[in-house]
Amino acid sequence: MRQTPVQVPRGLVPTPFHARLEPANITQDWMGWSGFLSARKFQSVESEYFAIRNQSTLFDLSPMHKYRIEGPDALTVVNRLLTRDVRKLKDNRVGYAVWCDEDGSTIDDGTIFRFTDTHFRLCCQEPQYTWLCDVAWGFDVTLTDESETVVGLSMQGPTSYSVLKAAGFEGTEGMKPFDIQHFDDDIMISRTGFTGDLGYELWADSENALPLYDRLMSAGRNLGLRPIGYDALNMARIEAGFMVTGVEFQSIHHALRPTRGRTPFDLGLDRLVHFDKGHFNGRRALLKAKETGPRYALVALEIDGNKPAHQALVYHKGKTEAGLITSALWSPICKRNLALAMLKAPFGIDITTDLKVEIYHDKEGKYDRAMVPAKIADRPFFNNPRRAATPPALC
Repeated sequence: MRQTPVQVPRGLVPTPFHARLEPANITQDWMGWSGFLSARKFQSVESEYFAIRNQSTLFDLSPMHKYRIEGPDALTVVNRLLTRDVRKLKDNRVGYAVWCDEDGSTIDDGTIFRFTDTHFRLCCQEPQYTWLCDVAWGFDVTLTDESETVVGLSMQGPTSYSVLKAAGFEGTEGMKPFDIQHFDDDIMISRTGFTGDLGYELWADSENALPLYDRLMSAGRNLGLRPIGYDALNMARIEAGFMVTGVEFQSIHHALRPTRGRTPFDLGLDRLVHFDKGHFNGRRALLKAKETGPRYALVALEIDGNKPAHQALVYHKGKTEAGLITSALWSPICKRNLALAMLKAPFGIDITTDLKVEIYHDKEGKYDRAMVPAKIADRPFFNNPRRAATPPALC
């Protein structure tokens, strides 16, 4: 029997928003994200960062992996997958979650959208379809990979609610953080984001991508709405103290050595491990890990000076290697030198003082080395009251 050949795209694939984003990208600076073209920046990182904090911005979330979990056993499957108890999550709410392998090592983190107890959506950084199939084996559920059929836009910044109102999305003033609201044309809005600021994420079927983008840009014309790339978003997420898979920790599915795995306790996510809900993947190993204590500690650091400490080593008393900086920046809004670091126990747990960061700074083609004092700080670094204000202020 002859079969019709299936065309497989070569190289990075444009998202459904690309027809609007490409003409707006003055720098034509693109990067790969899960096989899709994603903007690194449109004009300058600085102007896009300040737009997040002073205006409103659009970031294309479409490359995220999205999976629908639906059926009579959907709640059981989701609770078997995640370490947190999803029974406590109300309908039309979003929760942050992590999931582990049988050894208690973190596979990925993401958001779980609960529509009903028989209908969920999982959004995450890494592909998880085969793992979900393993978890759901024997249960009455349907798994659907919606990564290419559902698009997303993250709209963040102080005027984001004003843009929604101008665009005709009525009722969003009553949405609290992590609420979900459904609208016509299969558009869904969640009050979520990755910036620590007031913001929303809009989800739609891929065929509605351009009408949704045009609707928002038209409504936000006088409110400073503009598209941004990953580099500016990354600055905001560090200020918000959020971690990224593959940066702050390595997914155990990609680790070459089992020792590279990190438990939720190593990541400071104890609050998301609910042993009282019954069995879930990695439960036995995590019970043991809780008894022995974390092997690592993901900490926030405030570093002296203004030289960002990208991938710098952290030392105790300038002699003993304690860990590695995973993300760093000089924060324009906090006016501080900030970082996230993975420290090896007992550093960051029992030993929290006398830390120094070894920074190499390029100065006119010559690298200067400095051992700079650092102290453990609270997360988030940036926490503006407007992030949780309900209703948000109109701008």
